[in-house]
Amino acid sequence: MRSMVTIGDGRIADFRRLDGAPIRVLVVDDEPTLTDLLQLALRYEGWEVRAAGSGADAVQEARQFEPDVVVLDVMLPDFDGLEVMRRLRVSAPNVPVLFLTARDAVEDRVAGLTAGGDDYVTKPFSLEEVVARLRALMRRAGVGVSAREEAVITVGDLTLDEDSHEVRRAGTLIALTATEFELLRFLMRNPRRVLSKAQILDRVWNYDFGGQANVVELYISYLRKKIDAGNAPMIHTLRGAGYVLKPAD
Repeated sequence: MRSMVTIGDGRIADFRRLDGAPIRVLVVDDEPTLTDLLQLALRYEGWEVRAAGSGADAVQEARQFEPDVVVLDVMLPDFDGLEVMRRLRVSAPNVPVLFLTARDAVEDRVAGLTAGGDDYVTKPFSLEEVVARLRALMRRAGVGVSAREEAVITVGDLTLDEDSHEVRRAGTLIALTATEFELLRFLMRNPRRVLSKAQILDRVWNYDFGGQANVVELYISYLRKKIDAGNAPMIHTLRGAGYVLKPAD
């Protein structure tokens, strides 16, 4: 039976193994807070996740867990991520690896890709970006598939297609910029949930604007002009708290 994660009125695209089982992800990082956040985000996708805080633990966990994809920090307390990848690929030569690197560690990124890593993200990163890159890796590797209809998030009469990037309100196509699309996707993945400016900045822009949180207000206004124009409003402001998207009354 196919699994589907549903929250409120929003539908999240299901992505699973070819045999219909949940995707298995091994997260390797020695920062517990970061590991917890990654596990939470990946389980939100309906995937099965295990974590390791060292290279030795990662190799042992991989033998038991047989992951479909690995999220691997380059810097670990015992041996580095490149050595972990080499050891993992002795028994699983084709497992996709997504490296986590420091923003300024260009040599780490080059070394990881040269050594056979499939992709990398730099810290700090957005959880949405990690999920998107993992999906792309597994598609390329032929590990996972998503049902076409399950790529559509629906809230009320508003739909967003994560594959084609098409957005429609009551059947009418709406043109959005890349940033507007990411902002709307975050709102639609969390229907009826109040999202603060800080949360939106972290997920959509991936870094601190140094107090310029009015960029969120600006893009919310852009979205309202496109999504709510001529329709009952779906995007609401809760003064002092943040923003919420919900079906029109």
